[in-house]
Amino acid sequence: MADKKTDDHNTDGNVVLDERVKTKKPSLYRVLMLNDDYTPMEFVVMVLQRYFGHNSESAQRIMLHVHQRGVGVCGVFTYEIAETKAAQVMNFARQNEHPLQLQLEKE
Repeated sequence: MADKKTDDHNTDGNVVLDERVKTKKPSLYRVLMLNDDYTPMEFVVMVLQRYFGHNSESAQRIMLHVHQRGVGVCGVFTYEIAETKAAQVMNFARQNEHPLQLQLEKE
């Protein structure tokens, strides 16, 4: 009886292993806060704590950075999370009649 070769074996009798598919890590995006002359600093600190999980000290530091340099990073997330957080913050700012603006930037 002749040997049958299967798809699982190559010609020298060794097992052929399937190639591993490497999953690609999702791209990350920075959520940037832009300075304006109307949104109160206290509101910005509260937003950084509520929506981005910063403690009081880091929220103050980011707020001052935005105030002094015109832009600051609120956090880094996958696109869907960054987009959702930015939309939530801008909706909350509009409800409170503040012109706060956020942008996304690919890292």
